[in-house]
Amino acid sequence: MNTARSLRRSRRDRVIAGVVGGLADYFGLDPTLARVIYVLVSIFSAAFPGILVYILLWILIPQGD
Repeated sequence: MNTARSLRRSRRDRVIAGVVGGLADYFGLDPTLARVIYVLVSIFSAAFPGILVYILLWILIPQGD
């Protein structure tokens, strides 16, 4: 039995491109909670450029089915 999951951008739980929704699905988190965590980490961490990372993930992570 193959239980391997692949990281994909979400078509269902998307606000902009589905990046955080896909990450939430991959890690088994609530999409809203994942978005709140992503925004808070982006705001409070000067070493984490949230917008740049989001754009790179948008380019690198394939669209889900």
